[in-house]
Amino acid sequence: MTTDAPSPPVDSDPADRLISAKTPRTERGRRTLRKLLDAAAVEFGERGFHEASITGITQRAGTALGSFYTYFDSKDEIFRALVDDLSGKVREAARDALREPLPALETERAALTAFLQFARNHKEIYRIIDECEFVDPASFRIHYESTARRITERLGEGARKGELREGLGEAHAWAIMGMNVFLGLRYAVWSNDLLPEDVADLANSILREGIAAPKGS
Repeated sequence: MTTDAPSPPVDSDPADRLISAKTPRTERGRRTLRKLLDAAAVEFGERGFHEASITGITQRAGTALGSFYTYFDSKDEIFRALVDDLSGKVREAARDALREPLPALETERAALTAFLQFARNHKEIYRIIDECEFVDPASFRIHYESTARRITERLGEGARKGELREGLGEAHAWAIMGMNVFLGLRYAVWSNDLLPEDVADLANSILREGIAAPKGS
């Protein structure tokens, strides 16, 4: 009998389905779960969902096969948990960068810089999230909708403070997120041509000034 029996899953919010791992009760269990998720990120990132295997994950994690089934019932389940885990890490990176109050545009600059730095250290996130669209569309949608919701809230706060113009809404948030995602692909995953801070400055100048020529030029 294991000394780290998992707690029964709790059904509450629909988003809870993404946190598929059974909650460990001990510190050792939490470390094992962390090893499995980290190993899954490498396995799925390198081999893709269909070629990845549970054995490959446990070998990378240095854990017994039985340990996997203590926390997950299938490859699909750990994949969903991994997407939720990576989304949480992106949130944490942005939250850490925004601990001190900043003006609205500087907030967006700091959040993008943090994301680019995270993506450089975790390039596998792009492949995993892209595959998620087909492996688990609900997780894919939640990942992007939750990100857009946070940006929308920040834009609304900036408008309330008078730092951003009125009328900014969800579509603006999705446009900013789209820009950030593709800047990350180009300058964090495909190459390191520019520093994250320089890429964020470029994006910030687009938000601040737009791309139209000044009137009268």
